Parts: sequence; structure tokens; C-alpha cells
Amino acid sequence: MSFCPITYERLVPGDPAPYSRRGLQALSPELSSLTDLPYASDEQRREAARRAGKMSVQGAQPKLSAILRAREGRFEVVDAGGRYLLKPQVVEYERLPENEDVTMRMAAAAGIEVPLHGLVRSKDGRWTYFIRRFDRVRKKDKVQVEDFAQLSRETRDTKYSSSMERVATVIEEFTTFPLVEKERLLRRTLFSFLVGNEDMHLKNFSLIVRDDLVSLSPAYDLLSSTLAGHRDEELALPIRGKKSRLTRTDLVAHYGAERLGLQQAVIDEILEGLREARPRWDTLLGRSRLTQRQQADYADLIDDRSRRLEL
Repeated sequence: MSFCPITYERLVPGDPAPYSRRGLQALSPELSSLTDLPYASDEQRREAARRAGKMSVQGAQPKLSAILRAREGRFEVVDAGGRYLLKPQVVEYERLPENEDVTMRMAAAAGIEVPLHGLVRSKDGRWTYFIRRFDRVRKKDKVQVEDFAQLSRETRDTKYSSSMERVATVIEEFTTFPLVEKERLLRRTLFSFLVGNEDMHLKNFSLIVRDDLVSLSPAYDLLSSTLAGHRDEELALPIRGKKSRLTRTDLVAHYGAERLGLQQAVIDEILEGLREARPRWDTLLGRSRLTQRQQADYADLIDDRSRRLEL
């Protein structure tokens, strides 16, 4: 059975495989088909390295800026100003784009806001992850967004020199409705723990200004680094000085109740939402383009972390 790499729905006769009509329509109402990217994975990595100095968004993972030519049915790689980011396969980690795609989809199933994203096929038949930039409205318009490294007066080199307690302080200092954002922060923190996302450093949290309100931006760069091979830590930024061997007491009692000051009823609602999302996560994993072994390992990881959270 084939599933659309944009919506994860089953393909039906008449769909422009490998995508569903609804998946293409999510990208643009004008889109009726989507041509494979004209670069193989290794070519994408070389292009990303060549264009890196021209991009406004950087990071450890290679990425390209792109615009969607809907009438022509294709993504076009550009030096700057693209509304989409493309992330190709990498040599070091197996199926990292597929990992990020399903993890972001699982986040959405858990009630976390994420941008439009999916997978696009490359000319070598391998998948590239794409995500629509939330800091762009139109090609030349930018939305005000600042990451927590900037807000904490840290740099790209010191993005791990912080703590989840300091992340809470940024929310208290800068957001319009801190209590609402603390609820969102706890949900993302617990989700990251459950899925083995060990790389939520300061630059992977941002605030966005929309309608004159300052809030957490949509989530981005969510993937299971544990599944990819990183197993030394459980969170990028410590809670109670700990990055590993975290317990329900650390994550829920200390961070959720004591540091964030959330009421127990609110915390219970967040935990129940994560618990209820689990069956949907299993479905998404089964429809993802991870290998069967990766799917099983991912499910085992979530089982283990769920037991530790007493979900």
C-alpha cells in the first residue's frame, strides 16, 4: 500500500503518484503534479555547501533554499529568499529526512503547531525533506522571529550553554501571555523526551510576532536523534542540571509544576494528550518511509520513555 509523502494518506486511482491530489493541493491549489528534484542527494549536499554563505538559515544539517513553481510543478533551488527549505539525505545518518518528517508529523498529532512539511523525491529516487518557512509571508516579506540564542545573548557556538530553566525565563520576559506559552513549552519538552529528540538547543526555540502578539513560533527541527544514533543524552539543555537519566519527577514535578508554575489539571491535560496521541504515532510510523527496523526501534524508544513518564 502506497501513502502520500506529504499527507500520509493512502493513494487512490487517479492520484499523481507518488503524491496524493490533496497533498499537492496543500502545497498550492495550482499544483497538479510535482517533478522530482533535479539533483541527486550528493549533488544537493554539494549545492548546500556552495550556497551556505548566501542563506539566512544555517545549521549543522545541509539545507537548500527553494521556491515552488506551482504552474511548472517543481521546486527551484535559489540562493536566498526561498519560502521553503530542503534537507537532503546525509551520509552519516540513515534516512534522516524521513526521520524528521515523521517526527514533525507526530508532533502535530500531539497538538504541537508545525509548518507545512513533507518529502519530495529527488532524481536518484531518494527522499528530501521540505518545510515551508514560517518567517516568510511572501517572497520579499519577513515575519519578525528571534531564536532563544539571540534572546539569551548566546551565539551559535554557545547554543548549548543554557538550561530549560533559562528557556522558561525567556518566555516570562518576552511573550505576551507567558502562562499559555509555558503550557506549549512543557508539551514540546515532554514530546522531545518521548521521541528521543536530543538536539533542542537555544536556536531550536524561537519567538514570533503575529498580530502584535509574541508567542512561541511553530516547532521546527524536530527529529529523533536517538534513533539516528545519538544515545549519550536525552535533552540538549539540562533540567535540574541533568541531561540524561531524566525522571517524571524532573520533567513533570520540577519543570512543569515548580519551574513553569503550571496547575496540576493543566499538566494532566498535557500528559493525557500525549497518551492519546500514541496510537496515531504508531499509524504514522507505519506509513513513514523509515525502514521497518527503524519503525520498530522508534516504537520501542517511545515505549521506554512512556514508561519512564508513567504515561
